[in-house]
Amino acid sequence: MKKPDLMPLSLSNRRDWPRLSRLSLKLFAIILITNVLISGLVFVFISRSLDQGFVNYLERSQATRAETLANALGEQWSQRGSWKWLRDNPRAWQSLVRSQLWSSERHPPSGIDRELSDAHGYVLLDELSNPVIGEPLLKPPPQDPDMPPPPEPHFVPIRSGDKIVGQLGYLPPERLMARMDQIFLDRQQRNLVIIVGSLFLASLLLAGGLAWWLGRRARSMTLATRRLTLGDYSVRLSERGRDELSRLSADFNQLAETLEANRRARQRWVADIAHELRTPLAVLRGEIEAMQDGVRPLTVDNLGSLQQEVGQLGHLVEDLRLLAQSDADALDMHLVPVDLEESLTQRLDDSRARLESQGLELSVESEALWVRADSQRLRQLWDNLLSNTMAYTDSPGMLRVVLRQRQQRAEVIWEDTAPGVPASELSRLTERLYRVEGSRNRRSGGSGLGLSIASALIEAQGGELTPSVSPLGGLRWTLSFPLETTLSSTVMEPA
Repeated sequence: MKKPDLMPLSLSNRRDWPRLSRLSLKLFAIILITNVLISGLVFVFISRSLDQGFVNYLERSQATRAETLANALGEQWSQRGSWKWLRDNPRAWQSLVRSQLWSSERHPPSGIDRELSDAHGYVLLDELSNPVIGEPLLKPPPQDPDMPPPPEPHFVPIRSGDKIVGQLGYLPPERLMARMDQIFLDRQQRNLVIIVGSLFLASLLLAGGLAWWLGRRARSMTLATRRLTLGDYSVRLSERGRDELSRLSADFNQLAETLEANRRARQRWVADIAHELRTPLAVLRGEIEAMQDGVRPLTVDNLGSLQQEVGQLGHLVEDLRLLAQSDADALDMHLVPVDLEESLTQRLDDSRARLESQGLELSVESEALWVRADSQRLRQLWDNLLSNTMAYTDSPGMLRVVLRQRQQRAEVIWEDTAPGVPASELSRLTERLYRVEGSRNRRSGGSGLGLSIASALIEAQGGELTPSVSPLGGLRWTLSFPLETTLSSTVMEPA
């Protein structure tokens, strides 16, 4: 079967393009409503703030202008000695106001500033409180009886030296609000409308763009997940960026790679098991057919050959059953305090003759250490390691085993001589049916499950099995067990 190309998922198909997904619509509505509410609150808050601060602004502006104009009038009175020049020439009053109040401005005032600086907005009284300029301002306009009377003008004294020569009055903010607040507020509200409108448009674009972007990413993940559930493990997501969605895409791709690797491993596992079963079955079938055809006689020796093939099949099935129990955490274990030194040295002594017959020298160093383990499973563990050593160590060679205490753990160093294993292959040695040379025609004829079983057995007893390169030129296995410290210290005490 042709393997699918590992191409990143794209939305080139028009059917896959996220048009109006629910997530996009929800994001669009939430972002838009939130920005509209914020803009509305900003508009209301600023409007109220303008209303409350407008009178204070007018009061400060008018008081400052009145003080400036009063000082200028005091200087003019000192030079002229009376107010007759203003009574006879109203234009002189306008010129004085403009020269004093407009001279500091780069440009002529407009709007509210012009209203506050206008010559008609002031009243001038002489030293006898008779009006000189602006007499109509002293007569408030008729008001509705139900309305409160307007406030009187505010007056600033005009001094010439230490003498008060007149008073300058100006309308308080309440009198100017009728016409000036509308000018000011209309201008500010017009600006606010422009700002709020711009915010609304920006929010619309932002909400639409963000909703489209997130919806597109979510749509891509949805389609990829759907393809993953259908068994297409070649699907990949784009990992551009450093946000949470990019990390989620990376995790998704890692999941897809893991599932794809597991599928390949499962396929290889089934193929390997089929191969392992097919070999003894083929031999059995050939032997039985030969006996049925009379080619081979039905003798004890020939029956022994059949028995050997049946035993190999039984051994393979038993190994598979043990691994299945290990995967399901149903491995039968009776953990009790065990003298690890006795278990190890006894099994090695029993196998010394077999090792020597294959040209392998045995070296053992040990100390009394107790662990919590299953004695039968320990024996099975030693057998698997011995089988692996005898199958893959050239003659003449050596097996060295060291049992020692390392911190609060019992450590078994199991190492042999050449041939060794490449460092890149060490992590795969405990994979089921994995063989470094990749060949089925091995001299040992084993099932390829021994190291997988050894790893499962030691993990079930709370230990660890770690491969490394041996200084002897072969392979080193480091087995680590948690110590049974109480019994160990008790046993080691002198009688």
